[in-house]
Amino acid sequence: MACRVAFQGERGAYSEMAVLQYFLKADPVPHKSFHDVFEAVEKKKVDFAVVPVENSIEGSVGEVYDLLLQTKMSAVGEVYQRVRHCLIANQGVEIKDIKSAYSHPQALGQCRNYLQEKNIDPVAAYDTAGSVKIIKEKKLMDSAAIASKRAAELYGMQILDEGIEDRKSNYTRFLVLCPRAKAAGKGSYKTSIIFSIKHEPGALFAILGEFAASNLNLTKIESRPTKETPWEYNFYVDFEGHAKDRTVSSVIKKIKAKTSYFRLLGSYKKAEFQ
Repeated sequence: MACRVAFQGERGAYSEMAVLQYFLKADPVPHKSFHDVFEAVEKKKVDFAVVPVENSIEGSVGEVYDLLLQTKMSAVGEVYQRVRHCLIANQGVEIKDIKSAYSHPQALGQCRNYLQEKNIDPVAAYDTAGSVKIIKEKKLMDSAAIASKRAAELYGMQILDEGIEDRKSNYTRFLVLCPRAKAAGKGSYKTSIIFSIKHEPGALFAILGEFAASNLNLTKIESRPTKETPWEYNFYVDFEGHAKDRTVSSVIKKIKAKTSYFRLLGSYKKAEFQ
């Protein structure tokens, strides 16, 4: 039986493509906002959620990191989705007719140089595939959408240009979330943690030093404002190894003693680039 998996956006979004890449059998369930995605899993309306956390060009997705702090769900997997953007329009429209392009802000940022060269104004929308739906439903003949080839096919639209992203090595990393942690199996793992520290000299250095002393490789560190006390931050760290490994377990124990807040988000198998 296919598991129900929540994602943000419309059918044809890169998030849906990540769902179909990760799960052998999945029933992708679209949601308009990231908040709706998290809520769907927490209320057990779906089995999993797949959410973007960072893009190789535009960086981290701040809203998702803030929601990760609030959720009780565990990270149980990751997937890298290749992002290849297309300029998509209604049938009969030519590229010279295009004055504006709708898409998610991340996608617009990934195609910034292309849009400037073509003198096309960016228009922010809630989703890449959703922008295709907008220009089709509104019958906009002087506007295009930036989205995937799959989105163009699903909505019966024409592709005016393909591969318009500014950098061709364009990937988005997604986390797979569910209410319960997975047991460790064979393979290489990553672990994600969230912590905050006391506002004092050397506090962050003391924690990062524990990783160096144990020869654990950090793959990502992200800071986000706590939103409670000005200039204090929560830190999101990804590193190689499973939380139940002896070395990792020891480091986590030492880190906990040096933080004012600590949460193990989860351990999961490392994804490979496709």
